[in-house]
Amino acid sequence: MVHLAAGHWGQALLPEYVFLEVVTVLRARRNIEVATLVGDTLLGAEDITFIPCSDIFIDAFEIFSDQRKRELSFTDAAIVAIARRHKARFIATFDQDFRDQKGLTLVPGQEIPER
Repeated sequence: MVHLAAGHWGQALLPEYVFLEVVTVLRARRNIEVATLVGDTLLGAEDITFIPCSDIFIDAFEIFSDQRKRELSFTDAAIVAIARRHKARFIATFDQDFRDQKGLTLVPGQEIPER
């Protein structure tokens, strides 16, 4: 998180679909107060750009439909579509399903790029 917040991998992008997953899981596993607190924190963070997903829906569905090697969830396909549209090079995740996505590097665990 320190490297993400410092911008070492570029602007932090928060797709709407990821936000939905985070608050839904927190609501189910904790409670509405925790889910709301985290949601408000994410939406209010100055170093995170929230990305509404309606305009990338078709791109995400194409990526989701065209996959052959991995089994990306629809949300993961949306993350790839957003990264490509915003010319992002890095995805902060522990999910190895992204590793075959051309032009994208998974972090953490990677060296911080030279600026």
